[in-house]
Amino acid sequence: MKSIRIFCPATIANLSCGFDVLGLCLDTVGDEMIIHKSAEPGVRITKIEGANLPTNPEANVAGVAALALLHEWQTDFGFDIEIYKRIKAGSGIGSSAASAAGAVFGINELLARPFEKNELVKFAMKGEQLASGNAHADNVAPALLGGFTLVRGYNPLDVIRIESPDELHAVVIHPQIELKTADSRAVLQPTVPLKKAIAQWGNVGGLVAGLYTSDYDLIGRCLHDEVAEPYRKALIPAFEEIKNVALQQGALGSGISGSGPSIFALCKGLSTAKAVASGISVVYDRIGLTYETHISTVNPNGIKILNQD
Repeated sequence: MKSIRIFCPATIANLSCGFDVLGLCLDTVGDEMIIHKSAEPGVRITKIEGANLPTNPEANVAGVAALALLHEWQTDFGFDIEIYKRIKAGSGIGSSAASAAGAVFGINELLARPFEKNELVKFAMKGEQLASGNAHADNVAPALLGGFTLVRGYNPLDVIRIESPDELHAVVIHPQIELKTADSRAVLQPTVPLKKAIAQWGNVGGLVAGLYTSDYDLIGRCLHDEVAEPYRKALIPAFEEIKNVALQQGALGSGISGSGPSIFALCKGLSTAKAVASGISVVYDRIGLTYETHISTVNPNGIKILNQD
């Protein structure tokens, strides 16, 4: 195989209660990437469409992730990467993760899979570190593994994949403002009161249990954040109103997608998801804020191969 074209999906991280440890993979929105083998060693970003991003591989999340992989699996040839961005930077649905995960997935395929998917997460995290200053895995893990993922620990890295209940749908509304992860992290408090921490632990455990048992009511009760949302919601226009409307339209729960500004809602069934998307759109229509909405099932596979030769 000399080249590969892949779909690199968007993701929702944190899922309210799972700050930096929980994420899910979306199926209807994502980037595309084409990676070619090259006789010249190293990594080159040869084309970027849809975003103004650096082509220097050491300053690009895809390049940094690719270089991390090749540092561990050295070759006498190299790779040229084309990136077609569909996920806007700073959207809160894993734009940098899609690029970082896509680069390591594609190169691994062209190398005849020397690494398992879960081993690729550590390389993709290097791209996240460049993007936000923090090597977190809650976006790159679901992008690579599909479904839901739980990062049980980082030292050593321990990622658990969780299947999604069949009827679960995600709705995302993205107000067209950019909110950088570093800025969103800056508003967080360095310590968490014990009472809030206990509530958060209970919600994480309950959400995981709800996913394994397809208990939609339990899933909804656990989509509550004591740690990040109380501080970040002020950065997102009409957040409380969007969340309240989503719940009124039947969403199981709603919260900030990643570090924002996108807002997600989880729903049982496509009809409910459509009602939620319609209802929350009215809020931004009324205040005159440009936005995008996405309705998606949970992608069970992660990155998809579109073509290879």
